Amino acid sequence: MIRKTVTLLCTAGLLATATATLAGPVERACRQSDRPQASAALCGCIGRVADQTLSRADQRQAADFFKDSDKAQEVKMSDRRSHKEFWDRYKRFGQTAELYCS
Repeated sequence: MIRKTVTLLCTAGLLATATATLAGPVERACRQSDRPQASAALCGCIGRVADQTLSRADQRQAADFFKDSDKAQEVKMSDRRSHKEFWDRYKRFGQTAELYCS
């Protein structure tokens, strides 16, 4: 009985680790954020939308916004062409995530 319990706990731990490892940058940032509404289900949905709509580089940049919301404002207000192009993609991601995940 004890051996079965230990095996089940180890399996659950491995599955949780695998899920966290497979999560993309946006999903991981969402899960690690201190926002009370950031449930595993919501972060998973947002992560799936990010996988569908953003490149890995865009996801890494967007993930930074979870840690420091001032970065989002800096990018949004920037005159750099690359920031403007990113912001357009990020807005589309946000609109899509809101549609599918709310």
